[in-house]
Amino acid sequence: METRALQGLLLLLHVLPMLRGASAGSLHNPGLSECFQVNGADYRGRQNHTGPREAGRPCLFWDQTQQHSYSSASDPQGRWGLGAHNFCRNPDGDVQPWCYVAETEEGIYWRYCDIPTCHMPGYLGCFVDSGAPPALSGPSGTSTKLTVQVCLRFCRMKGYQLAGVEAGYACFCGSESDLARGRPAPATDCDQICFGHPGQLCGGDGRLGIYEVSVGSCQGNWTAPQGVIYSPDFPDEYGPDRNCSWALGPPGAALELTFRLFELADPRDRLELRDAASGSLLRVFDGALPPPPGPLRLRAAALLLTFRSDARGHAQGFALTYRGLQDAAEDRAPPKGSAQTPAALPDGTNVSCSPRPGAPEATMGARVFSMVTAVSVLLLLLLLLLSLLRVLRRRSCLLAPGKGPPALGPSRGSGRSWAVWYRRPRGVALPCPPAGPQAEGLASSYRPLSTSSQSSLRSLISAL
Repeated sequence: METRALQGLLLLLHVLPMLRGASAGSLHNPGLSECFQVNGADYRGRQNHTGPREAGRPCLFWDQTQQHSYSSASDPQGRWGLGAHNFCRNPDGDVQPWCYVAETEEGIYWRYCDIPTCHMPGYLGCFVDSGAPPALSGPSGTSTKLTVQVCLRFCRMKGYQLAGVEAGYACFCGSESDLARGRPAPATDCDQICFGHPGQLCGGDGRLGIYEVSVGSCQGNWTAPQGVIYSPDFPDEYGPDRNCSWALGPPGAALELTFRLFELADPRDRLELRDAASGSLLRVFDGALPPPPGPLRLRAAALLLTFRSDARGHAQGFALTYRGLQDAAEDRAPPKGSAQTPAALPDGTNVSCSPRPGAPEATMGARVFSMVTAVSVLLLLLLLLLSLLRVLRRRSCLLAPGKGPPALGPSRGSGRSWAVWYRRPRGVALPCPPAGPQAEGLASSYRPLSTSSQSSLRSLISAL
């Protein structure tokens, strides 16, 4: 019996730190978080009650709140994440996500949402500070202009690992040993707005919001298997004339980066990614050239990230997650079943391929025939199009220059007219007259349709 009790006690001691880490989050576990902004403005999760696990009051649907300031009608582009749903959002840059609720007798018609997964990595949670002894035992200070980053910078300069904000204006510094004996408090207890920033929370009455000081640092050496790198001064805006660098070398043969936030002021503010071993430049992103959505995989075991802002630079900055890949081959091909982008044709040419014979879709010849049938009242036009059908029914591709979807149509305004050239079994649409070496090369090896056939085809397309 005593042996079982001892085993149970050891198991409890092992599980408690894991539970604390799961509830508070960690800078090196970005997968636990659905938010990378301190006020949760980027939350796109699916919690639709003011409390977790359907606790609290149910949220109203955003497409049914037209009587209020924010609704799906006020966010037609979806920038704030509003729509035909009732998930918590933060469209006005408040201190945390919220939602409208059924109005009470006291006139309350909205509530903040307590979302455990919406805490930016590096925020360790809300803790009790009784003052005897203090929750964080290092130096402290107060400021009427306190923000989260002001406190982080103060404790970073003092050489401490942790920074805590309290009551909107107080800052405390501490170490991991302080956190080990700290008492977690409900996240909603840290509800005081920072005196220096109306969109940030700085703890509460007798409650500390604790952060790792590495958040928003201007330099660092990152070797954990995964983690998050923030722009300098984050969650505040980065300042002018910043020149920061981070060495990134997690275990593995390659790296995967995902930009969760990216907002730079202009093209003169830029982020460079270099291979740490060779110094070669791999990628450059700036205010006019943002990174692509989704994971970015690089065949480099270690990276050097450098960020520079000009004399006028002020913007939210960036937050990127990283993880090391054990095998560089992971980045050579997309996962099975994923879409692949075809190789680009010269001069920005677009391509639209017709179905092969025997495919379940109707052939291009059938499509042309159906169009002819639709205008069958013009018997002479039908005969001309049947001759065109015999030319095009076995073609594999129709090419047309431009950025939009491939299309053949009459000229409009100052645009160029088109001509159809053919050589069995293919047909090609080119500007008329052909321009450029590629078009001239195609024209020299293809035969143009007759003038009457060209005219009939344009007339048909104009009538559609």
